[in-house]
Amino acid sequence: MQYERSDTDRRDFLKAGAAGACALALAGLFGAPRRGQAQSAEFGLIRRKRSPWFRRHDARHLECTLCPKRCRIAPGRRGVCRVRENRGGEMYTMVYGNPSLVQIDPVERKPFYHVLPGTRALSVSTSGCPLECAFCEVWDMALVDPEEVHAYDLPPEEVVRQAQAMGARSVSYAFGEPVAFFEFMYETARRTRSAGLLNLVHTSAYIEREPLKQLAATIDAVNVDLKSFDPEFYRDLCGGELEPVLESLRLLARAGVHIEITNLLIPTLNDDDALIRRMVRWIRDELGPEVPLHFARFYPLYKLANLPPTPVSTLNRARTIAMDEGLPFTYVAKVTGHEGENTFCPSCGEKVIERLGFVIEAVRMNSGACASCGARIGGLW
Repeated sequence: MQYERSDTDRRDFLKAGAAGACALALAGLFGAPRRGQAQSAEFGLIRRKRSPWFRRHDARHLECTLCPKRCRIAPGRRGVCRVRENRGGEMYTMVYGNPSLVQIDPVERKPFYHVLPGTRALSVSTSGCPLECAFCEVWDMALVDPEEVHAYDLPPEEVVRQAQAMGARSVSYAFGEPVAFFEFMYETARRTRSAGLLNLVHTSAYIEREPLKQLAATIDAVNVDLKSFDPEFYRDLCGGELEPVLESLRLLARAGVHIEITNLLIPTLNDDDALIRRMVRWIRDELGPEVPLHFARFYPLYKLANLPPTPVSTLNRARTIAMDEGLPFTYVAKVTGHEGENTFCPSCGEKVIERLGFVIEAVRMNSGACASCGARIGGLW
């Protein structure tokens, strides 16, 4: 099947200024941007870079080998991610070093609950995504062409420099979809690791095996959005398939990358108890019982604005199912003050990390072990 982007594919409700609203996060880091500076905001494309992730399908078309959609792209056209283009018979990424979002946050916001609690991470993201989720929280950045957002000229070495200058302990590739800006993420991750900082990725994990293997050698932790355990949900609401995501999780586990999982529970669509139980058992059996699982609350937005927020009772029930099935580190996200924000020792029940939203109120651990009973708690501490 041939996938291409065209001007007629743009959403007719996209407002000219909406996509740029989230693009000015760097102002807090660099001050008000001024044209001509290396970190100034520019509307539209800034630079491009040749991508190695393709093969020649025929005399005209290139087949992208980065994600499972394997888009076949004609000259001058782009894949469904909107950021990979066939230019003169070579594949180019149009967002290399051009993040449309750069901001520093608590690592808990990513969310990572078992990675350097209480520290800050510098996050970067560009436009583009291989999926098109009807519930996308950042659709005005991820699901638009790079020409439709403000972006910053921020090459990998500058990302690392800014992270160090801001006192961050890690660089996070998050908010948008890192697979879309794979080359930028990979080159930044190599420099980040050399600088002694951690690399954190929050992703849908919709990526082919070979690029993921390459990436896994440079990153420390990943939070994967496992959107549902129902293949039809992925097809109907995300424009993708479930199995490649599961295979990505298996590969990351074998590579020794720290894994956390986020499951956004959407009323009537993926909140069935039996479905949740199947997902939880798969995580336990395939990835291990110590994998942190975050059940996140859905709020109406994008194409699912007609649905209500997830009842807290649904989140409570899902957490109970997961813990009963042997996942002791199961959390409730986006409900500030919920008991499920805290980390409990599975051995003695002590509250070893106490959280209120993204704020760490207490840590009762010694070198990755419960201060009360000495049981080891899996994570990067």
